[in-house]
Amino acid sequence: MKHVNIGGVPEHFNLAWYLTLKNGEYKDEGINLRWHDYYGGTGAMCKALREKEIDIAVILTEGITKDIIAGNPSKIVQTFVQTPLVWGIHVAANSKYNTIADLKGTKAAISRYGSGSHLMAYINGENNNWDLEKDLDFEVIKNLEGAVEGLTDGEADYFLWEKFTTKPLVDDGTFRSVGNCPSPWPCFVIAVREDFINNEEDTLKTILDIINNTTVDFKHIPSIDKTIANRYEQKIEDVQEWLSLTEWSQEVIDEDTLMTVQKELFNLNIIPEIVDYNCLVDKLE
Repeated sequence: MKHVNIGGVPEHFNLAWYLTLKNGEYKDEGINLRWHDYYGGTGAMCKALREKEIDIAVILTEGITKDIIAGNPSKIVQTFVQTPLVWGIHVAANSKYNTIADLKGTKAAISRYGSGSHLMAYINGENNNWDLEKDLDFEVIKNLEGAVEGLTDGEADYFLWEKFTTKPLVDDGTFRSVGNCPSPWPCFVIAVREDFINNEEDTLKTILDIINNTTVDFKHIPSIDKTIANRYEQKIEDVQEWLSLTEWSQEVIDEDTLMTVQKELFNLNIIPEIVDYNCLVDKLE
């Protein structure tokens, strides 16, 4: 039995992994795939890949691109979710801020530096013509739970996180939503440590075949909307909206898309250089 560790955020995007694990599909192929939830998001998974705690990560495109350029010995092997991530921009329920414009120069809560919540704060600033040096300030809060505490206590003023994941906190009056900031590219990719690709390519291909067979028909799984609503404590109408907006992928991320990501990160001074496509991607043969 091959032992493989994989990490991802505990969100509805990754339900297909849970279903295939529950069905024993990897064990049927001699693979003991162990899923690890990363509540700290992309920054925490980049660290876990570097420290060999996990072999595979289902991770934000911009975050892993930045970290590979910074020396993470991993490669992107596939796009997982083709559609952009809709980041909700949230403030505490009792906040004095009511619009995105009000947030200029205030403090953003981020899970950690290099995380999606950090990078998308720059995208939001750029979208609104802010001075990215003067108008952005950050407070590290580790995860969603930390954001609730940080915004409520006034340690930070706003927080970007996936819109549908935080919707229950908006509904119960913990947060208020002041707007959205969609990522300008496919949101999730599958990244794998290079040594794992080199040593276990057949195992990796088997894992990808299994997950891709599920995601290609994910929306047609009977009562999938009810399953998601129950598991992630969301309203059925929110889940149905999310499903209508979301498309999975079974393909390798293309060169033009990855160049768009790099150019954006470079223009925001988040990466020091633009690298060759092959430095970021491994097209499994």
